[in-house]
Amino acid sequence: MLRSWQKECVELAVKKYAVSDKHFLCQATPGAGKTIMAASLAKTLFDKKMIDRVICFSPSVEVANNIKRTFGKIIGCSFDGSFTAVGVSMTYQSLCSIPQSTWDGLSKYRTFFIFDEIHHCSFSQDKSKINTWGERVVFHLQDIATYTLALSGTPWRSDALPIALVNYSAEGELICDYQYSLSQAIRDNVCREPKIVLVDSNNISDGHDTYGSIAEFVRQAHSTYQEVLNNDSALRYLLKLAVLKLSEIRASNPTAGGLVVASSVKHAEMINSLLIEEFNQTSTIVTYLHDNSTQKINLFKSSTEQWIVSVGMISEGTDIPRLQVCCHLSSIKTELYFRQVLGRILRSGKGKIEFAWLFTFAETSLVEFAERINIDIPDSCSYVDMECDTILVREDIFRPLTSPKINRDNKLKETLDKLVLGGLTSERGIAYDELLSGCSLSSIQIKSLRTRVIEAFL
Repeated sequence: MLRSWQKECVELAVKKYAVSDKHFLCQATPGAGKTIMAASLAKTLFDKKMIDRVICFSPSVEVANNIKRTFGKIIGCSFDGSFTAVGVSMTYQSLCSIPQSTWDGLSKYRTFFIFDEIHHCSFSQDKSKINTWGERVVFHLQDIATYTLALSGTPWRSDALPIALVNYSAEGELICDYQYSLSQAIRDNVCREPKIVLVDSNNISDGHDTYGSIAEFVRQAHSTYQEVLNNDSALRYLLKLAVLKLSEIRASNPTAGGLVVASSVKHAEMINSLLIEEFNQTSTIVTYLHDNSTQKINLFKSSTEQWIVSVGMISEGTDIPRLQVCCHLSSIKTELYFRQVLGRILRSGKGKIEFAWLFTFAETSLVEFAERINIDIPDSCSYVDMECDTILVREDIFRPLTSPKINRDNKLKETLDKLVLGGLTSERGIAYDELLSGCSLSSIQIKSLRTRVIEAFL
């Protein structure tokens, strides 16, 4: 049974395709059920004899596998890319290895292409700025596609480049064919209402000066936000708040779980130890440097374990509905990443009023993002005019694999090669420094900690 918004979107897309407009963009808040809508649209197009094949692209293997299962179930046919299958689910990374003969063969069929989280594919008239995935989509797929469906919960890029297959106004504002906002999803009890807890301090000392807030410390002490993330007293304070909140929720919902997004592998290991040893919690850690992380995520989905601590593994598209509390302790401070992290705890699926609790520190950017979470596509997320001299540059851009730091350790390089192949590049907003940086406790003193709760959609 489709939700009202899913049914509306399917009907609108079919009408648009019927008048020979082959591109359709759906922006729906994370956790709203975009995959089910897309599968239902594909089934409708099959039933109406409008397509012969459907091919889905997504940013990770885990998401691709979820799409494969969902589409196979809803369409009622094999969806494994085999000779008799009606479709296949692939990652964007695989675009680079598909031979020209495959594209030539597909051109003989009426093919429906679906692009999940389309913001991973950039486009620019300046070919030096377009990314590999966007180039493949624009110059290979759109010409042979009978229809395309682009999906995103956060349809903008931190590098401010336009997105492939997406239309913009003259002012650079995104034009959606269908939009389902977080406020609508909350009203429909499709998503949980977010409550964002910002932890701050009016007494931070670096041994020389005292600062009245985290924002002031980072701005005036010529220090880094990572020092706050590594501070023992601040970290314990925030984790204690989150543990207490999860315990409160589990009193009525025993399977509820919590997610910690850490800033590095060592940071994650320290947090995992604190949760287990200091707070008496059950917890598991998943990173691209730990064995069997994918299996651990799948086990966590259906377990009653309290916490899962991640670096780069649980991001957009990862569906764990029982997650209801999150600690955003990453050093990445982009609005795109902030909203993707929040999206991991928004999915409800129970049809009743629930809350999603996100705990983080009151760093300037994060405060701004939290205060405008009720705006689905903030004005600041319009793409930059390509005629301008200045282009926004991401803080977390992925460094080349030829870095001397990496080449000193072959195992490390092998791991990073896997990250690139697995899509953990700047397209997903994760820098390798975030995975590999150390986690020595900072020497700053943070006292008089306090909290501020932002409640959106009141």
